[in-house]
Amino acid sequence: MKYILALDQGTTNVRALLIDKSGRIAFIEEKEVLPTYPHTGWVEQDAMELIRAQMDVIDKVLAFSKDIAGIGITNQRETTIVWDRKTGMPIYPAIVWQDRRTSHACEMLQGDGLEGLIKAKTGLLLDPYFSATKLHWILENVSGARERANNGELAFGTVDSFLLWHLTGGKVHKTDITNASRTLLFNIRDGKWDEELLELFAIPHTLLPEVCSSSEIFGMMDDIPIAGIAGDQQAALFGQRCLKKGEGIVTYGTGCFLLMHLGTELLIPEKKLITTVAAQVGDEISYALEGSVFMGGALFQWLRDGLKVVKSAKEADKKGGSVSDSGGVYFVPAFTGLGAPHWDPHAKGAIFGLTRGTTDAHLIRAAFEGIAFQVDDTLKLMQEMAQLQINALSVDGGAAKSDLLMQIQADISRIKLNRSASLEQTALGVGYLAGLATNFWSEKDLICKEEREFSPKASIERSGWEHALKCTMQWSER
Repeated sequence: MKYILALDQGTTNVRALLIDKSGRIAFIEEKEVLPTYPHTGWVEQDAMELIRAQMDVIDKVLAFSKDIAGIGITNQRETTIVWDRKTGMPIYPAIVWQDRRTSHACEMLQGDGLEGLIKAKTGLLLDPYFSATKLHWILENVSGARERANNGELAFGTVDSFLLWHLTGGKVHKTDITNASRTLLFNIRDGKWDEELLELFAIPHTLLPEVCSSSEIFGMMDDIPIAGIAGDQQAALFGQRCLKKGEGIVTYGTGCFLLMHLGTELLIPEKKLITTVAAQVGDEISYALEGSVFMGGALFQWLRDGLKVVKSAKEADKKGGSVSDSGGVYFVPAFTGLGAPHWDPHAKGAIFGLTRGTTDAHLIRAAFEGIAFQVDDTLKLMQEMAQLQINALSVDGGAAKSDLLMQIQADISRIKLNRSASLEQTALGVGYLAGLATNFWSEKDLICKEEREFSPKASIERSGWEHALKCTMQWSER
């Protein structure tokens, strides 16, 4: 039996999955890879550890079956890597999408009145979340980096490009259009790297990968075609088969990402949402509105590893569900700033409303609600900007396993949630893209099966959250 091999390079783990002709995940192998936090606001990863971990899980999957029709790569987006073209070795640790070290640089550009220009070209906001200021920082702060970049000795890429480079033995330096659209350097109107933005951020063109569609042959790993690449959230949108204008998803991963498909219409809203390329299959480019919540499943990792109030996500679900409400506690999980729709890179996590009666169960439930409130803030603005009413959302991702979180989200947003039968929609999505390029599937073969529906039940009051959010943002301004 032939399979598609999907490689999922996440922020906290890497995965390799085999997908059979029916769309069933036949085998999965994963390995944890954790970021490091060398300074306040800095988030880094050992890029070679990402490669070693990915190679390890690939080997284990290939021990199950070597009958592979094609490979798809999906990845954490915006994370920035610069490496030596001769050795393939990074010149600095990967700077992760959550990193906030370039906040001041973004503020200086905003002060120069450049955000409007950048947003019109890229659909993005001037925020350290995206790749350009991270790349500029590496060139300015790593000894000899700029000179070597100017001499064509270095390569830049998001995680997909770095993995592709190593899978092909250094023969291929490419990315797909979804990942390119997350760099602040790619003009989504023209579909190419933007010379004006490269000059603005002082980025040599010699660093950049070739931009391809999301579904085509990028290169070969031995004799297996690497045939699909997409950023993780765009891959999830494709895997959920949300391909029509107004259809939306939330992926509850390390962060939470809400995407609304715009079809082939390019809409760049004035307010604090971003427009991104959803995918390119063939010549057709589609777009999506996106809102990014920086802390999703990562919050429960902190409750487990940092605060040590739970030992597992399952225990968090049980404890949080043991109380009917949060007891007046509000948790704003701005550990790495606030994403959409607030975009405050200086915000810090905060907990309000603690009393002597507060228990760990109240705190955990407040964490669930804090995630859901942020998603709802983004959803409301997204509907306003697109002038579309979303009555249901497709949900996936590791944290979507939580029945409690899904019910809280349905209650807060007053919306129906459809949870996929497989929560691996990110991997399935890029697998589908690879399968289309290798004729493993045709479009009519691709479906998304639902496992459970969550409808609104209780009503959860919002004013306390809004006050807590306001106080958090005022704290960041002090």
